[in-house]
Amino acid sequence: MYKFPEDIKQAYESSPLSFVYYQDIDGRAVPILASEGFCCNTGVRREDVLEWLRVGMFERIHPDDVGLVARISDEFLHRCCPYDVVFRCRIAPAQTDTDADDDAQYDKIHGHGKWQTMPDGTELAVISYANLSQTQEVIRENTQAYLRSQEDRFYTDPLTGLTNINYLYEFGGEKVDTVRAQGKTPYVVYIDIYSMQSYNNQYGFEAGDRLLYLTAATLKKQFPKALITRGADDHFIMISRPDDPAELERRLHETNEIIRKTADGNTTGFRCGVCPVEAGVSLGRALDHAKHALKRIENNMNREVAFFSQAADDIFWNNRYIVENFDRAMESGWIKVYYHALYRIESQKIAAFEGLARWIDPTRGTIKPNDFVPVLLKYHQLYKLDLYMFEQVCREAKIWHENGLPQIPVSVNFSRQDFDHADIVGEMNRIYAKYGLENYVDKSYFIVEITEQDLAVGADRLREQLERIRANGYRLWLDDFGSGYSALNMFSQFEFDLVKCDMGLLRHLDDHGGTNRLILKELIYMARQLGIHTLIEGLETENHLMFVQEIGCELGQGFYYHKPESFEELLDRIKGGDLAQLCETPEERDELSRKWFQ
Repeated sequence: MYKFPEDIKQAYESSPLSFVYYQDIDGRAVPILASEGFCCNTGVRREDVLEWLRVGMFERIHPDDVGLVARISDEFLHRCCPYDVVFRCRIAPAQTDTDADDDAQYDKIHGHGKWQTMPDGTELAVISYANLSQTQEVIRENTQAYLRSQEDRFYTDPLTGLTNINYLYEFGGEKVDTVRAQGKTPYVVYIDIYSMQSYNNQYGFEAGDRLLYLTAATLKKQFPKALITRGADDHFIMISRPDDPAELERRLHETNEIIRKTADGNTTGFRCGVCPVEAGVSLGRALDHAKHALKRIENNMNREVAFFSQAADDIFWNNRYIVENFDRAMESGWIKVYYHALYRIESQKIAAFEGLARWIDPTRGTIKPNDFVPVLLKYHQLYKLDLYMFEQVCREAKIWHENGLPQIPVSVNFSRQDFDHADIVGEMNRIYAKYGLENYVDKSYFIVEITEQDLAVGADRLREQLERIRANGYRLWLDDFGSGYSALNMFSQFEFDLVKCDMGLLRHLDDHGGTNRLILKELIYMARQLGIHTLIEGLETENHLMFVQEIGCELGQGFYYHKPESFEELLDRIKGGDLAQLCETPEERDELSRKWFQ
């Protein structure tokens, strides 16, 4: 019988792995060494384990598997097949004969063997035994523990300890139903920590994490019955059941005050949008409404809370429609030029037109300039509209010429913001050349209108751009003078060809004892002395016309004469002779313009 070297024997016998060495002696597999791991797994003492293997191991194997194990063992011993078998075996001896065959007492054992040639040439079989049942149980327990931890992480924010967005989506509806069952209206509050990035930059990310934790802890303390969720980044979502909106706003303000006083660094706290979750409204929809309400606060430092309203939501979606469809509206020709006539007061003839934008949408009908112009201004898209309008005027001026009609000056409104995003004069020259207008209409027939409000916040670069407009042959008009931003030094800083007095002055002509009468009279006189043409907007009545004639204003514009009309309507009327006699000829225009200054 093979004798292991003593050091090798001690190493093998002390191994925690479960294996046994066998030697082929006279055609029988005789066990000669068992590891500590095998002894522990079988519950057999070391001094007994080899004898047990020789005479008692098969007693623990399931009766149905004994034949299989014996056959595999015999074939392996005679080198006919590998030793690789799974069988059922009792780890502990049977307690009674009656339950000996109870499958519940058996573990699944995987035996795997190979032949090993020892240093002296002796070949030994080493068989390892793995308890699959124990392994499966360990795997099952580990898997369950892992799933439990993952479930905790799936529903819990690790930084604040609050529930996370997954929990809100899964169980937020139940919270809403519970509040309603109590006879109250649930409110969803969407919270945003103001200037979180700036806070992180100033105090560090660890301080930023502490601010997030402080916000979560303070919300939990102030709203103990609410469901409070950590959203993405620096956002929190709360489902609360206040007695009334005012009480909710008061408690949110108190929470903000605590955070401001307790935070490591200076913070303005949070801002939030609030929306009631009314019957028939889903939590997701209400959350969207709360987000939209928050956006309305924008950079207003005096507001902490904004409540959702349907009217504000309608405005939001209308604005979104405008922004998303603006480029398409220009490409499809939905935005058209409507021409509003400017009449010379002395002759009562049309001296020029103002080109006004009208958005005729195929699905929403007419969208008013008061609705889409502020939106385009807000999102810095207005320069596209103004250049588009100038191009349409140039394109239609060519059609005007092709129909043998006399050219009439046309003004187009431009914004101060336009000059921040484009080389306006360069673009105007490009468009003018694109339609070959130099062959039949002078640049002076195209007029840029810019409001006094824009000039009030203008810079040196804007002044240079406006000077380039006149230097390139176009004319420059000051629009809405007297609308509330008026400063007489405007005329010493910029050169204008004409000043348009705001319609509000004429509409409120007799307010405050007729103050506007005196203001308009002096404005017209001053402009005339400065060599600047004048126009008053808002003529709507015979009395308005009489007053404008009385103070000697040169031009007038308003519904008293005509409403703005499309190019097609205007062209048809002029070609039909309706307006042909009412339009000034170039010669009349030059003569009356010179005469007014005399």
